[in-house]
Amino acid sequence: MRHVLIALFALFALPLAAQTKIPVQFERGTDGATLSGSVIGDEYVDYVLGARKGQKMNVGLSVEGTNGNGTVYFNILPPGSDGYAIYNGSIDGNDAFVELPETGDYTIRVYQMGNDRDTGKTSGFRLGVGIK
Repeated sequence: MRHVLIALFALFALPLAAQTKIPVQFERGTDGATLSGSVIGDEYVDYVLGARKGQKMNVGLSVEGTNGNGTVYFNILPPGSDGYAIYNGSIDGNDAFVELPETGDYTIRVYQMGNDRDTGKTSGFRLGVGIK
């Protein structure tokens, strides 16, 4: 039992590492979820969820606290993307409504830019995701 507690403590004590992938599943009977997390410096968090061609994805991002300027954005990457985004939050804003072009696993990548990224600042965020 002691080893389990130590392992759990170590898991929760570590900061969220760069390139973290978190699968997203909606609760039964719902078409959306609200997620919370944080990014540090040039790290990013990927939220991955499956969807079908023609469905509409809506995503909204808000900053929940920061020790910098709170320059947090998200991109939506299509299935199999090597970084290409079908929605770029740093250009288009932090509220997206996108018709999905293909069936597969989509990635919502949350990241920082500018001085917050370059100086290792931390920003907490809340991410609302829905698919219809």
